[in-house]
Amino acid sequence: MELWPGKPFPLGATPSKTGTNFAVASDIADSVLLCLFDDSGHEAQLQLQEEDGGIWHGFVPGVGPGQRYGYRVVGPYVPQRGLRCNANKLLLDPYARAIDGDVTWGDDVMGYPPGDPDGYSDLDSAPCMPRGLVVGDSFAWGRDRPPAVPYSDTVVYETHVKGFSQLHPGVPEALRGTYAGLATPAALKHLRSLGVTAVELLPVHHHVTDVFLRSKGLDNYWGYSTLGFFAPHAGYSAEVRAGRPGGQVAEFKAMVKSLHTAGIEVILDVVFNHTAEGNHLGPTLSMRGLDNAAYYRLDAGEPRLYLDTTGTGNSLNVESPVCLRLIMDSLRYWVGEMHVDGFRFDLAVALARDHGGFDAVSAFFDLVTQDPVISQVKLIAEPWDVGQQDSYDLGRFPDMWSEWNGKYRDSVRDFWRGLAGTLPELATRLTGSSDLFGPSHRRPNASINFVTCHDGFTLRDLVSYERKRNEANGESNADGTNDDRSWNCGVEGPTDLPAVIELRARQSRAILATVLLSLGVPMLLGGDEIGRTQQGNNNAFCQDNEISWYDWNAADSDLLAFTRRLVELRGRHHVLRRSRFVTGAMQGDIQWFTPAGSPMTDSDWRAGWTQSVVAYFDGVRDADRDDRGRPMLDDDLLLLVNGWWQPLTFTLPNVGSPRTWEYELDTLSGLFGTAGGSGGSAGAPISVGPRSVVLLKATRTKV
Repeated sequence: MELWPGKPFPLGATPSKTGTNFAVASDIADSVLLCLFDDSGHEAQLQLQEEDGGIWHGFVPGVGPGQRYGYRVVGPYVPQRGLRCNANKLLLDPYARAIDGDVTWGDDVMGYPPGDPDGYSDLDSAPCMPRGLVVGDSFAWGRDRPPAVPYSDTVVYETHVKGFSQLHPGVPEALRGTYAGLATPAALKHLRSLGVTAVELLPVHHHVTDVFLRSKGLDNYWGYSTLGFFAPHAGYSAEVRAGRPGGQVAEFKAMVKSLHTAGIEVILDVVFNHTAEGNHLGPTLSMRGLDNAAYYRLDAGEPRLYLDTTGTGNSLNVESPVCLRLIMDSLRYWVGEMHVDGFRFDLAVALARDHGGFDAVSAFFDLVTQDPVISQVKLIAEPWDVGQQDSYDLGRFPDMWSEWNGKYRDSVRDFWRGLAGTLPELATRLTGSSDLFGPSHRRPNASINFVTCHDGFTLRDLVSYERKRNEANGESNADGTNDDRSWNCGVEGPTDLPAVIELRARQSRAILATVLLSLGVPMLLGGDEIGRTQQGNNNAFCQDNEISWYDWNAADSDLLAFTRRLVELRGRHHVLRRSRFVTGAMQGDIQWFTPAGSPMTDSDWRAGWTQSVVAYFDGVRDADRDDRGRPMLDDDLLLLVNGWWQPLTFTLPNVGSPRTWEYELDTLSGLFGTAGGSGGSAGAPISVGPRSVVLLKATRTKV
C-alpha cells in the first residue's frame, strides 16, 4: 500500500477523489503508525514519514469513505513524568468524524499491566477498540438556513435524543430513540405545538459507558463521557442499527435540517472539560496515548496524576495549544459542517482555568470572541465545576455568553415550597437577575432561567418527593444531590388523594408560569410538559430505560395544554421578553405593590413572612426598539403572585392610565384570557388562589 507525504492540515481523515489524507497531533511521538483495517479486522500498518510542528501526516491513495482506521504511537512511556505512549495500544483519532464499534473493557485497553500502574503493558488493545471511520461529505443541505432566533424570542427545550422518542407511539419503531426519530412528523409536531424555538440536546458526541457502570448492568445514558468530539454518537443512529456504519453523520444532518425547517434551532450540550479516559488508572483509548500532557492537566508536583476539576478523573488542558485547537476545530465543525446553532458548555468553568483559577479573559474566551464562526452562535455556560477554587462563577462569564442561572432555580424552588424570606430574591429573578449580570453591562438574555433540568428531579417529582429515590443506580442511594429544595405537597411519592393531586398540579402550573413570565431566556426540561416522572430518581445518568424515557401514553394532557398556552402567551407580550433590565419605580417601567394595592416599602420587602406581591410592567416606557429603531410597544401587565397557602384578596393598584384590567392567566384554574375571570379597575378586589399566579393586561392605544 502506497503512502505519500500528504498535508498537516486539516487534522483528521480527509477524503478526496484519489485517496485520503491523515493527520494527527503528537509533539512527543518518536513515530506514528497509521493502522488501516479491512472488513475482516485485518490490520495494515503504515509509518507516517512526515512531521511538521508536531503534526504527523500522510496521504494514502485509493482509500476513501468507509475505511476503518486508528493510530499507534511509538514514544516515551514514563508515567512518573506524565508520559504514556504505548505502541501496543490502538488509539482512536480525536478528529474521527464517525466511530465504529465499542470499547471492550479489560486489561488489554490499559497502558499498564494488572496490579502495576507504573508498568508497561505489552497487551495489544486492537481487538477491544472501536475504529475511526473515514467520512465523505455528500449530504444535500439544499436551502437550509439557521433559524437565527433572537435570544428575546428563544424558548429552550432540554431533551435527550433517545429518551424523547424511545416510547413515542407516533414514531416508527425502527426510528425510536434516534436522530431520525427526533425528525419525524410526530416529534416535530409536538415541538412546534409546544412553541419551543430550540432543542438543547444532551451530549451527542460519541461517548462510552465505563467499566464501573457496565459491571452493574447500567449505561452512561446522559452521555457525559466523551470519546470523540467530532463524531455523532453511533448509538442514536437508525442507520447504524440497520448495519450502515458511518450513516450517523448524514442522519444527524438530516435531523438538523428537519428541525430548521420547523423553525427550531439545535443547541448541543458539549463536554470539553474531560474525556472517557479517566484518571491515572484509566484506559489508554486516544489522547492519553497520543500526547498525555498536551491534552490533559497534570499535577505539577506529581505528573503521573491528573488535576481533576470535573469529578471524573481528568480535565482537558485548555492551556495547551494542541488541546485548544482541538476544541475550536470541533466547535467550527459542528457549526460549519453539521449546521448546529449553538452550544451549552458542561462545567464551563473548567475551560477558563488559568493556573488554577477562573479567568474571564482566558485564551479560550479570547479565541471564541475572535472566531468569525463560533462567536455568531448561541453560547451557554454551565457556570460551575468541582475545582477547589473559583468553582461557582455565575455571572462572571464574558459578553456574548449566557449562563444557566442556578440561583434562579434555587430561588423559585424555595419560594414555591413556602420558604420564608424568599420574596425579594424571587423579585430579582423575575426581572432578569440584574444583580448577577447588570454589573458587567450584560442583559437579561444572559440568564438561562430554569427550575428543572436533566440533573435533578423532573417537575412532577419536584412536587412529589422530598427525598431522592436513587437505589436503581446501585450506589445505595448515596449519589445525587441531597439539596433538591422540593416539596411533596404532603405525601411522599405517588398518591390517590385528590387534594394532593390537585395541589401538585397547581404547584406545577405556578412554577411553569414563573419560568415563562420572567425576563431572561426560559428553559424547559423535556417531558415536564407531559408530567414525566423518574420515580424520584434525581440522578438518572445511568438509567437507559423507562425511568428516563418519556412515557407518552401517560402524558398529562391538561398540563401539556397549559404549557402550550403559556409559551404562546409569552410570545404575545414583548414586555415579558424585553432585552433590557427594568429600571424600577423611578422610571416607572416596573412598580411593586402589596396585595393591598400600596407601593412596596423597604419594610415590606424585609418582612420575612411576606409571600405575596404585585408587579406592574409598563408596556410603553423605555420600550425596546426593533431593527428599524421603532419602539416595540406592548400592553401593560399586572402580575399577582400569591405564595401563601390560603387564597388572598388583592386590591388592584392605581397605576398607569386608568383602565379596566382583563385576565390573561390564572394558574389556580389553569385558565387563560377572560375565562379566568372578569378583571376590574383600580381599587377593585381580585381573589388570587393559594400558591398561584394571576396575570392581568390592560391594552392601551398605540401611538
